[in-house]
Order: sequence, then structure tokens, then C-alpha cells
Amino acid sequence: MRRGYFRGFTASEKTELWDRWQRGESLKSIGRAFGKPSSSIYFQLAPHGGIRPPPRRRSRLALTLAEREEISRAIALDQSARSIARLLGRSASSVSREISRNGGYDRYRAAPADEQAWNRARRPKRCKLATNSRLRRSVAERLRLNWSPEQIAGWLKRTYPEDESCQVSHETIYRSLFVQARGALKKELLRHLRSKRTIRRSRQVGLHKDRRGQITGLISIRERPAAIEDRAVPGHWEGDLLSGSKNSYIATLVERHTRYVMLAKVVNKDTQTIVSALIKQAKMLPNELYRSLSWRATLLRWACEYTDKSVPFGKYCLSRPLVFSLEPRCHGLCGSQK
Repeated sequence: MRRGYFRGFTASEKTELWDRWQRGESLKSIGRAFGKPSSSIYFQLAPHGGIRPPPRRRSRLALTLAEREEISRAIALDQSARSIARLLGRSASSVSREISRNGGYDRYRAAPADEQAWNRARRPKRCKLATNSRLRRSVAERLRLNWSPEQIAGWLKRTYPEDESCQVSHETIYRSLFVQARGALKKELLRHLRSKRTIRRSRQVGLHKDRRGQITGLISIRERPAAIEDRAVPGHWEGDLLSGSKNSYIATLVERHTRYVMLAKVVNKDTQTIVSALIKQAKMLPNELYRSLSWRATLLRWACEYTDKSVPFGKYCLSRPLVFSLEPRCHGLCGSQK
């Protein structure tokens, strides 16, 4: 079987990849944008723990490529390190070290010296947890007790208020867990995090979740006005679907003010049958007595699939009531049905 070849990412593509990841896009959506499988995106993010690495910058004190070229030309003219330093406005020791660490007077070349200096600049400072074994053990013990990094950081600050060497931020704990190259906390401690993730996710991930199959314009039952909650005005209903033996179903409607009950037997619980039964019951009432309806979100989703999508399901219009969605674990707010 012939295996496909996937090219790597260019620098601009890596920048766009991290931009998309920070905006909260999923691995699959990023993969679709680049025409690559989600595993390729994961392998780009995993070594950094899902945390975008900071952009590398040269120190303003470091020698530039132009200065190294001046050094190379001066060496070809048999000039001394002191004369080269005066020409560049640098100290003689800086020029001498630059020449000696890159092959000496005989083999010094500007471009390779500049590249080696850029590579040598990769000297990441070891984090606090990697250098302080006592602090590292204390954090690991509490992670095994399923404490969150925020709880651990707060506990350390309260326990050792005067000793900053025994304090660490929750962000450092997260980075030490997700970025294993730091060598501070073991990977097995990741399973004690409440999210159970292996790479860091952006705070904006909730803004970019897949919204397919969800109802737009849905109004929660918690937003029901006080006039409906007080049962003072008739015309507000609660609905539910009861399941019996041998695949029997009854749709129930209870008026909150009068406790008047309407029942509709349905053959099955498919979309068309249930919504048709509700429409048939609604036609028996004047508009003044059918102002709002509170129902489970699952049935509202079925209704949205069947009814006209051009009219938002959660908005009021003359042909429909104002619909409130009953959220999970909120059945106590629909007391008439219970």
C-alpha cells in the first residue's frame, strides 16, 4: 500500500497554526485549513504542551551579522583584535572571544559564526520546580491528592508567606506538567488534573466550539419572567413526554395558572409525530391562552429540525408561544409536570 507524503510546515504556516490554536479552534478544524490530518497538528503542538513558544529575539548587545562580516574582512587584512574592536566600537575582549570560539584567526567565517551564536543562545532558564526539589515534592504530593494548580499555589502562599523560594504560581505548575522538556513534574501527574488534557487549551475555546446541532435563540427556563413564575396570569404551559410500556408515549401540557391538563397520545417519539401532536393541541386554544411553553431542550431540538427554520424557535410570534428550555438538573423549575 502506497503511503502518502505530508510536507512540513513553513514558518508562516506555523505562525498561523498557533494563531488558530490560541483562538480556540479544534485540531480537526486547523487540520482542514492546512489540508492535513489532525495528528499532524497535534505533533506540532504537543512538544510545547499546547503553549505557544515566545518568539526568539537577538539581544541588542550581541554582535550582528554585519559586524561579524567586518571582523572576517579585518582578519583577512591581518588586523589585530584591538584594532577590530576600535573599528566596531566594541571591547577587545568581546572581539577576541568571538574569534576564538568560532575557529580562530585561520578558520573564522561570518555566516557560520552568526548561525552558531544563534544556536548557542538557546539556553532556557530552568524553572523553579526543576531547581527546588523540596518545592517540587510538595507540589507533586498535592497533585496526587487531586488538588488543582490554583489551590496548590494559594496554599503555598498562605503556608510560606515570608519564603518566596517555597512559592510558585499556578501557571508554572501547568507549564511544568504540559511541557515535559522542563524535566520538573512527571507526565503521570497529568491524569490528576480535572480537565484530563495532555496539552493546554486556550481560554477562548468555548467561543469556537462546534455549534452544529444546537438551537439558536434558545431561552433558558431560568430567564422566565416573574409573571410566569408567580402563576398569576393564565396562558403559560409546561410540557413533557411520558414513556410507557410497549413503546407507548403521551405528550402532556399543563397550564401553570389553572393546572388544566391536556394529553395527546402519540404513536412514537419521532420528530414529526410529536410536533404534529403539539400543533394539534395548540389549535384548540385561543392565542391569549397559549403564550409560553417550557419544555426539555432535547425535544426542542427535535422540533427545530421539523419546524420552519426561518423563524427562530426562541422568539415570540403570533403563531408560536415564547419557548423556554428546561436545562439538565432543572426539573424542579417545572413543578406542575412533576
